[in-house]
This record gives sequence, structure tokens and C-alpha cells, in this order.
Amino acid sequence: MRKGVFSQFFVLALLTVCISLFTAVSASGAGFALIEQSVSGLGNAYAGGAASAQDATTIFYNPAGMTRLDGQQFIIGGHLIMPYVKFDNEGSTHALQPATGQPLSGGNGGEAGETRFVPNMYYSRKVSDDVVVGLGINSPFGLATEYDDNWVGRYHGIRSDVLTVNINPSVAYKISKEFSVGGGLNFQYIDAELSNAIDFGTLDASGRLGLPPGALHLIPQGSDGKVTVEGDDWGIGFNLGLLFEYKDTRIGAAYRSRVEYTLEGDADFSRTPAPLAAAGVFTDTDAKADITMPDSFSVSFHQQINSQWAVMGDFTWMNWRIFKKLEVDFDNPSQPNSVTREDWEDSYRYSLGLTYTPNKTWTLRAGTAYDTTPIPDAQHRTPRVPDGDRIWTALGLGYKVSQVVSFDLGYTHIFVNDPDINKTATGEDAIRGGLQGTYDAHIDIVSAQLNVTF
Repeated sequence: MRKGVFSQFFVLALLTVCISLFTAVSASGAGFALIEQSVSGLGNAYAGGAASAQDATTIFYNPAGMTRLDGQQFIIGGHLIMPYVKFDNEGSTHALQPATGQPLSGGNGGEAGETRFVPNMYYSRKVSDDVVVGLGINSPFGLATEYDDNWVGRYHGIRSDVLTVNINPSVAYKISKEFSVGGGLNFQYIDAELSNAIDFGTLDASGRLGLPPGALHLIPQGSDGKVTVEGDDWGIGFNLGLLFEYKDTRIGAAYRSRVEYTLEGDADFSRTPAPLAAAGVFTDTDAKADITMPDSFSVSFHQQINSQWAVMGDFTWMNWRIFKKLEVDFDNPSQPNSVTREDWEDSYRYSLGLTYTPNKTWTLRAGTAYDTTPIPDAQHRTPRVPDGDRIWTALGLGYKVSQVVSFDLGYTHIFVNDPDINKTATGEDAIRGGLQGTYDAHIDIVSAQLNVTF
């Protein structure tokens, strides 16, 4: 009895620590999705995610896989995600350039990627021969980019910071020797911060302030202000899974639902010209924005070739086409909404992995994956999410200290296919400017995981 109380206290204590560590990250999956929810899976580039069910991290990828776990298992893992994101300006244009001869001004923005640590935690418990319950805490979406305040794309974005924390209680049931099903609820928190510069000089010169053109005598690109919008919300979703096992073959299918949010917070404006502030525009106000995180579906296989070798694969679809626009609605009726058209498309992920187990102590893993970007073209790409098609190369190892304790390590390098931006200084981007250029981008991930079996 005392052992049971201790184990429960141990789990709760580490759960509290894990929650406190969550922070926003630069996305390392398509769009701003985060697939890094398991270190053991990272070594295989998450091939076989819905079928491998090698430990309690299956709660995220396919809860039905928990029926393969015995006793109680606690896992705490972390991923150090190190993105490199650097923009190269290639002739960005300004709305007034035909008249002034001045292009969009500013530097390249520096190295915009931010190294972040992403933790996750899982706990599973077998309560009968056929039923297993579990709890996962992770971060399925995240984004963090930050450019210099005076960079050439400052009117499109300076800082973008999105954090999610997902609490996922789950249950699995073994219907027969071959079939298991599982499901869970996802209580998901989101917090976001977006900032960009405001070109008051061009607004004044073009007469977009409701005054005669040039009435305030502001200098285009030389009288900048800034706005920072922050908001948060809770949403709820669900995930379902099915696992089929026959001899040395496992096939899994898993679905994660979309999660809808209405982020509410505030917009802080700075360096607003005095006449505009006196008129009640570009002043601090409450703000909100609706956003929906996409649903996804995965199909995976895991084939045990012999006692030492296993091969696995995965296909994942993500419903990014629901991300049509990013619109911030300001509570101030005199302040027009901020709208950015996205018009994303669905993304697809293909992965293959190989595992070699030379003995009962060591496990060696390798894998590769190909992610397609949901961003349809250079015109719809923004500096907030400079995403492109990705190729993964992954390695990992597992070490079993005893029947109770084991460790997993993983490393991944992600090649990003040099995304480019080709905005025009028209429509919603007339004041923001025609941002044009190419990104040099890649991501390195180093991960570690502790597994404790009670």
C-alpha cells in the first residue's frame, strides 16, 4: 500500500514539473504542428507511430496501443529543438516606390529561429486483462520566430509566439486477441503573442487615416509604430485509435480531432502619433481571434522480421485546409480588423523506420520522413510561418538499465526546402509592402527520455 501511495505521489510531482516546463517552440512539423511527442519514436522518424506501441507514448499516437503495456509505466521526455531560420531579401517593394523610388527598407532580420525545450509526460496503468488507462501531457502545436525590430518584413511580423498544452486522459480496451480500441479527451490550452510594426508614414501619405493625404506630415517607413497582440483560451477535442495484431504484424489507425478556440486578450499599440491617439485609433484595446487547430489521421504498420530486426512505416494526413485566414478583431470600433489570408492546403507525411535489437539491453533505431508543407505558394507564405517541404533523417537508441528503468535518446536533422516569399504591395499587403526573398532553414533536434515501469 505504501508503495502504491509513493508511486502516485511520484507521478503527480513529475506531472507538475512537466507542466511548468512547457514553452512555445519553433514548429518542426508541417505548418506549426509538433510531432515530437516521443523520444523512442523520434529515432524512427515516427514511422509506425500508430502501430509500434512500444511504450506509454502511444497515448498520443494511438491510445489503443496501451493494451500492449503491462503494469504501470511512467515516462518523462524532452526535446531540445534548434531551428535555423534566416531570410535573404531579394528586391522587396514598397507601395509608394513608383513615386518615391524607395524600396521596402530594412535588414534581413537576423537569425529568427529560437532554440526551445519541449517536454512531454505519459502515465499508463493496466487495470484488468482487457483495460488500460492513461494520461498524456504534451504540446501538439507551437511556434516561435523573432526578427529584428527594423527588418525589411517588420510590417508583416516581428515576433510570433504560440504555445499549446494538451492534457489527454485515455482508455484502451482489448476486444479480442487481434483487435484493440482506444480513445481519449484532449483538454488543450493555447497562448499566443503576435507583433508587427505599423507604417504610419505610408498610411498618412496614402490617405488611409481618414485625413487628406500627408495631413500629418509623417515620413513613409520613417514614422513606425508597433502593435503586440496577446490572447489565450481553452479548447476540447478527442482522439481515437484502432490496433490490429496478427503474429509479428501490427497495423494501427488513429484520428485526432480539430480543436476550436476563441483567443481573448489585448492589443498594445506603441509610438502612435499624438493626433491619432487623441482621435482614439491605434490605442490599446481588447482583442480576440478565432482559430481552429486541424484534425489528423494516421495509418501505420510495424513488422517484426525476427527477434532482432523490425521495420515500420506511417502515413499521416493533416487537415490544414481549414486555416483560411488569421483575423484579429479589435474591441475598439474605430480600429479596423487585421486580416492575413492564409488559404493553406492539407499536408501529408510519409515515414519509414528500422529498429535493431542486438540483445535485451540495447535498441538501435533509424528512420526518415518526408513532410509536405500546407502553404500553397510563395504568395501565401508569411515570415511568421516560413514553412517548406521537409526531409527528416533520424537516429536513436534505447538502453535498459533494469526491468524497472530504461532510457531513450534521439537525434534528428530536418532539411527544409529553402522556402521563398513573394508578396506584392497590393490588397491587404499594400501598407505592409511586397516582401520578396528566400529562407535558409533547417532544424536539429536532440531528445532524451526516462522510462519507469512499476
